[in-house]
Amino acid sequence: MTTAMYVKDYPRPQFVRSNWVNLNGEWDFRFDDHNRGEQERWFAQFPNELKIRVPFTYETKASGIGVEEHHANVWYHRAFEVPLQVPGKRLILHFQAVDYFAKVWINGIYAGSHQGGYAAFSFDITPYVRPGSTNQITVKVEDSKDATQPRGKQRWVDRSFECFYVQTTGIWQTVWMELVDPVHIDSVKITPDVDAFSVKLEFQVKGDFQSKPVALETIISFKGQQIKKIRLAIDRPWLEVDIGLIHEGNGPWKMCYWSPAHPHLYDVEFVLYHGEEKVDHVHSYFGMRKISIEKGEVLLNNVPLYQRLVLDQGYWPESHLTPPSEEAIIADIDLILQMGYNGVRKHMKVEDARFLYWCDVKGLLVWSEMAAAFEFNDQAVHRFTAEWLEVVRQQYNHPSIITWVPFNESWGIMKIKTDVRQQQFTEGIYHLTKSFDPHRPVITNDGWEHTVSDILTLHDYVETGEELLQRFSDKQSIVHNERAFNYFKYAFADGYSYKGQPIILSEFGGVALKNDSGWGYGRQEADEEALLQRLRGLHQAIRQAKYIVGYCYTQVTDVQQEVNGLLTETRQPKLPLETIREINLSRA
Repeated sequence: MTTAMYVKDYPRPQFVRSNWVNLNGEWDFRFDDHNRGEQERWFAQFPNELKIRVPFTYETKASGIGVEEHHANVWYHRAFEVPLQVPGKRLILHFQAVDYFAKVWINGIYAGSHQGGYAAFSFDITPYVRPGSTNQITVKVEDSKDATQPRGKQRWVDRSFECFYVQTTGIWQTVWMELVDPVHIDSVKITPDVDAFSVKLEFQVKGDFQSKPVALETIISFKGQQIKKIRLAIDRPWLEVDIGLIHEGNGPWKMCYWSPAHPHLYDVEFVLYHGEEKVDHVHSYFGMRKISIEKGEVLLNNVPLYQRLVLDQGYWPESHLTPPSEEAIIADIDLILQMGYNGVRKHMKVEDARFLYWCDVKGLLVWSEMAAAFEFNDQAVHRFTAEWLEVVRQQYNHPSIITWVPFNESWGIMKIKTDVRQQQFTEGIYHLTKSFDPHRPVITNDGWEHTVSDILTLHDYVETGEELLQRFSDKQSIVHNERAFNYFKYAFADGYSYKGQPIILSEFGGVALKNDSGWGYGRQEADEEALLQRLRGLHQAIRQAKYIVGYCYTQVTDVQQEVNGLLTETRQPKLPLETIREINLSRA
């Protein structure tokens, strides 16, 4: 689904159906500090107290509440109408993200639960609704300060500090419904093969395969021109098909690849038939692109790729982790591109699917990074593993995502340098990720103390270009753990060694202007000219270290008390955008 088939505010742009209802807006809301709501059956008769604007959490001004202290249990309620055409159809209720543990009731009947703050989830609520009449949805959300929860930059104490911010509790992305036939497409995994000029499609189909024949039609188009159309009979819930994309018409035809310079996207439609009846119609898209690693280089479509990334934490002053609007998402991406970056490291946050859609459309590379837990035990391992695999599965089809980053700076695995159990945990996540997606690099412990990792990434916040060049001028001493960096960190955990991976400086800079109410990394600069000279020196030093094949600057915007962004929280540039662009595009 390219911009030609764009549906504004549609919450899942890679899998679009026409029959949907947005449930964002005003809901009833209540705190449950004594955790008595279930015992008092609030799901059957909700005691109204406050109003909240979903999908913004109570901690944000955009919600209409703006209370920042932690509340472990919160409740939501609203009425909704079910159209009369529901008989014979299934009504699916979707939550794009709820932090952290959600329980859902429909008309007082328990519909299900989900644990995890960053992955989408759904319930078939057909058995619980009354078509043609008003229905009730009630949601309880539990969000503790437990540091085994994957929480990212959300604080787990009563105050914000350094680079940890106000927590996010409850519904923080879109809630919506859609109608589907009992026989419908549940999911499609799309894998382009640039070298073979083909695309592999793996379908999951739900429904009755016995009473009537089931057939699936796939139509692939590019810029309105149909490239392929095939129809296959289906006799089981799972189907895999490899479709060649060689042009079959008259005249020459050239494969159009996806890249930052040319973010070409192919439209694809999936049409499902049950007997002669068309029962499902889904729009999607894909990009023909390949990420690979050879001889210390990251390659995009078999060509070396120099990555100019910026760290993006995805916070807004009025709405925190929730994008205030789709227009705000687009504006952020446009600003990043204007500054000369070709990608973002989306830091400690699993981003809204609409952000990834616009990265696909506009050609912005993405490192997708999981929110960290901050303790290590059996519960942390279970929680992290389950949610990470949900995230990888849900984001797999986005061509903009070129790297998976499950761990960062030993957060939640603080003893990984020597602890074999923590090392094995990261190896397990690496191989689980690769089992689902063998086509993208996986960075295991971004920054330092790597175990198995496809890219060696380093973090260092030295203040000047001279210091940076001195520290990283000798590649061998860094990659062989002979020299420490960034406050006595080493590149590899004990027992692991350099295998010729590409090397990227994936955090540096973090420079702030003088600000009594906030902080940055190192000294704060007195004025714009001093800030500019420091940025220029750091970037020149990176390019002089020829073995470094990319970088990620910290960071794109200020976030709450952290004031080291290139833009303020309200997205005002601290330096002219064209000046930052010139620094990014200059050669040493």
